[in-house]
Amino acid sequence: MMPLKFADLNKSFIMKKIGGNQEVKNHLADLGFVVGGEVTVVSSLAGNLIVNVKGARVAIGESMAMKIFVQ
Repeated sequence: MMPLKFADLNKSFIMKKIGGNQEVKNHLADLGFVVGGEVTVVSSLAGNLIVNVKGARVAIGESMAMKIFVQ
């Protein structure tokens, strides 16, 4: 298991754990980041990521990417 920040580009991963306080978890869940869901990193620039989750592209910052664990 590793943080999403370190995931390879254009490879699908399954989200295994969402960290942070309840407010952060709720915000990420609203964006589609839920345990068991699939996520693909589309691009990475200066630690910030554009990911494909539930058929939509979402931009997240480095700190959020460190709270999403994938395998």
